[in-house]
Amino acid sequence: MKETWSFLDALEPNFRPLVVIELAKGTKKETIEWFTKRIVDKKANGGAQLLIKPLVTENGDENIYLVGASHLRLLLGAETVGLVKECNDNSMRSFTYSSRKTFKDFADDNHNFLTMSECQYIIKHELENLRARDEKMIPGYPQAKLYPGKSIVRRLLTNGILVQIFPLHDREELKKLRHTWYGRVKIGYQPLDEIRSYFGETIALYFGFLEYFTFALIPMAVIGIPYYVFAWEDYDKYVMFATFNLLWSTVILEVWKRICAVMTYHWGTLLMKRQFEEPRPGFHGALGINPVTGREEPVYSSIKRQLRIYLVSVPFVCLCLYFSLYVMMIYFDLEHWALDYHEENKSTFSSLMLYVPSIIYAVVIEIMNRIYRYAAEFLTSWENHRLESSYQNHLILKVLVFNFLNCFASLFYIAFVLFDMKLLRQSLATLLITSQILNQFAESLLPYWLQKRHVKKMKKHMHSLKTDADLSLVEQVNLEKEMGTYFGTFDDYLELFLQFGYVSLFSCVYPLAAVFAVLNNVTEIYSDALKMCRVYKRPFAEPTANIGVWQLAFETMSVISVVTNCVLIGMSPQVNALFPDSKMDLVLTVALVEHLLLAIKFVMAFVIPDKPREIQIKLAKLEFESLEALKQQQMKVAAESLKE
Repeated sequence: MKETWSFLDALEPNFRPLVVIELAKGTKKETIEWFTKRIVDKKANGGAQLLIKPLVTENGDENIYLVGASHLRLLLGAETVGLVKECNDNSMRSFTYSSRKTFKDFADDNHNFLTMSECQYIIKHELENLRARDEKMIPGYPQAKLYPGKSIVRRLLTNGILVQIFPLHDREELKKLRHTWYGRVKIGYQPLDEIRSYFGETIALYFGFLEYFTFALIPMAVIGIPYYVFAWEDYDKYVMFATFNLLWSTVILEVWKRICAVMTYHWGTLLMKRQFEEPRPGFHGALGINPVTGREEPVYSSIKRQLRIYLVSVPFVCLCLYFSLYVMMIYFDLEHWALDYHEENKSTFSSLMLYVPSIIYAVVIEIMNRIYRYAAEFLTSWENHRLESSYQNHLILKVLVFNFLNCFASLFYIAFVLFDMKLLRQSLATLLITSQILNQFAESLLPYWLQKRHVKKMKKHMHSLKTDADLSLVEQVNLEKEMGTYFGTFDDYLELFLQFGYVSLFSCVYPLAAVFAVLNNVTEIYSDALKMCRVYKRPFAEPTANIGVWQLAFETMSVISVVTNCVLIGMSPQVNALFPDSKMDLVLTVALVEHLLLAIKFVMAFVIPDKPREIQIKLAKLEFESLEALKQQQMKVAAESLKE
């Protein structure tokens, strides 16, 4: 007999907690009963058909619940979310319960067929798809309105009834991962497959890109060292370095696409079909009908959103950009003062003072970037975007525009207005090194120190309690629920994006930029691994096939670097000597070379396939098999209709 949702048991003797739900203290009993009933209820009745039980605490409060699922439920859920797994013939296919025996390592008693992160992703998907049916409001909270099709979990979150949902760590697996990942200093590749199994594809892909980018910087660093040692003041020799920079920035991004395709194919996410995107939790509006799904949901006028964007957001961003330029001019005033002070005193102290304005400016830049980030998040949320992807795209655009101007405007001004290559080299070195130190401290070292203090206090408190509960589980949940929340890879990719800008735009005047970038990224791998395992709650796994809009951001930066390096080459005395009589000829020649290099860059991007030939063949084969299966199904239906 075919097993379906209705055959799933509501209880399982070997309950394995996977996800923690924390409700607000004082949540009404009728609300808890209704919510937990919907979680355990059968799919046919609109439930999630999961397992749930309260966490017994010292004070008897039932505001924390543990959620799990039976093995059969998880397998059927894997089919629902479209997980792709490896078959016995080494091909990758979407998992279906009916053909489960054809998948590699599958056995009815093998509960490790699905990784823990995949199980938690399935539970998250099912909880988020708990939808209101006949309820008009959340029981016990008349102000929390519901309507058919509304996500119950999102309504509970927006009304503050549900505090948080997070996946539990697996202590043994985490211990093994920490040992192989950052537990010992070694020269080698990161365990990306293990990271993917534990944290999911989005996190693994970030660390894969960080590792790849670090290795890609090594040729630039190796070439840059002799340029720094033997040609410090001879800018003529930087022409070849700048030319290599142009080719390097193009090739590494194209090669990354191929590496990314290979990784995500073997992880299964390259083949995952994109599901219909639901409205984001913060989206609000008057109740209406979605013309695509036919569901009743909030509707917000796109005209109102556009007005908010162009009449409020755009002027605000422009005002922030103006303020950034104003701060930059103050920095140049400080540079002028430091230079005058050094000319008057000519001492060791005065020579050190030359670096103070750049250090202060670097600190101010980091502070401004972080303050603007909060403002951009508030503004983008106020714009009321319906989809999470639209929200992220508008947020990333705002942040990238400001960060680019804030970090690089002074360098452009020094290079192309002041024509001061010595100051450009000094400013670039100071901005790069200072920003790296500040980021390492703010993102990893400080949170780790604070978390370590909190863990000591919490453990001392927990062991002083007298309770019959499983102390290790209670302790684990209480420790993890107080950890910081990891908000995604946005800040991590932004840091790499700015670093890529420092290296690709102006490194021909400071060849050691790539060297410092490599050193920073080596420590970044360890510090980011530390914060993922020890500082933040375990994030839910999110399947992804690539690094998304960040690929476009890096490619845009590489195009800008072509223009920048061509102009720097045109400014070199060696090139100027070729055009002693006509500067117009020089300008036209530089423009011609720049257009030629851009053409070569785009030809290279076109010639280098995004996916290796082997992956292309496998994808084409799967598409062919799907079409053949569809034809067979249509022929079968046609034959049955003829019989009738």
